[in-house]
Amino acid sequence: MRLEPFFQLLVARIREPLREPEVVFWVFVFPLLLAVGLGIAFRNKPQDQIKVAVADGSRAQQVAAALQADPQLVVRISIDEDARSELRLGKVALIVVPGEPHEYRFDPTRPEAELARAHVESALQKAAGRKDAFDAVDVEVSEPGARYIDFLIPGLLGMNLMSGGMWGVGFVVVDMRTRKLLKRLVASPMRKSEFIAALMMSRVVFMLVELLALLVFGYFIFDIAVRGSIAATVLVGLLGALSFGAIGILVASRAQKIETVSGLMNLVMLPMFVFSGIFFSADRFPDAMQPAIQALPLTMLNDALRAIVIEGATLVSQTTEVLGLLLWGGASFLLSIKWFRWT
Repeated sequence: MRLEPFFQLLVARIREPLREPEVVFWVFVFPLLLAVGLGIAFRNKPQDQIKVAVADGSRAQQVAAALQADPQLVVRISIDEDARSELRLGKVALIVVPGEPHEYRFDPTRPEAELARAHVESALQKAAGRKDAFDAVDVEVSEPGARYIDFLIPGLLGMNLMSGGMWGVGFVVVDMRTRKLLKRLVASPMRKSEFIAALMMSRVVFMLVELLALLVFGYFIFDIAVRGSIAATVLVGLLGALSFGAIGILVASRAQKIETVSGLMNLVMLPMFVFSGIFFSADRFPDAMQPAIQALPLTMLNDALRAIVIEGATLVSQTTEVLGLLLWGGASFLLSIKWFRWT
């Protein structure tokens, strides 16, 4: 690939969106406003099924059996450290530590936490054979890293990388095609691979600004700290931006109209908006759906970002997610070169 046409187009693509105020708003300001609004309001949304972890111990089986009498509770027995991790990642709403008295661990800002506490308390009191048979101890989990907003910010970051990558690249390609701008490039010595690579790399520049803006905003407004490596977080964001940029170009490689590419983009992104765990854990969906959900690129991106930001995981521990993003991006890039047409 020759560097001169690649860099010329890259610079042009970076300058063009910055001239449009609405682009700056939707790319940089809107995710921050969404984080504030959801961080305040989303905690009030209930859930239909409540997942609860019981800390393993001598009375764990007895407590789990009592909780399973409530049909709305889904109960699992986990060792203490695994239970804490599941609570941080939103896979369970509450942890029960059996004892005298029992201890309930939960984050009161999560939408399902108070409901989980009420159901657990009711089930255990009923199993004890009387009303208010004991006084439980509530331990509210509110330290940074274990709150709902800590779970939400990486999901918003993944969502923004997906939307920006696909709309910011795929939509532009079809817009250039409808305005006959791509026809002019046919006469130039530019290759398809150089054109597509420049569009994808333009997303990297915006990705860095988007990622840093959201993380810095979260740090100062919600006291969210990145527990893992900043470099690992940036690298995962880079892979996400490139992968979704490639997918966006693939979707737009032959579309002739704005209406066509808009429909195709929504068709591709809608399953990820719903299933990939932006606002709540993807584990809430049935087990039969999990293989397909885990294969989605946004699920891989969100899982890797949350593991690094919330858990302090290393990049090596996220090898499966990284390879998955590389596979999605690489396959989409190669197919784009094969199927892309200038007119």
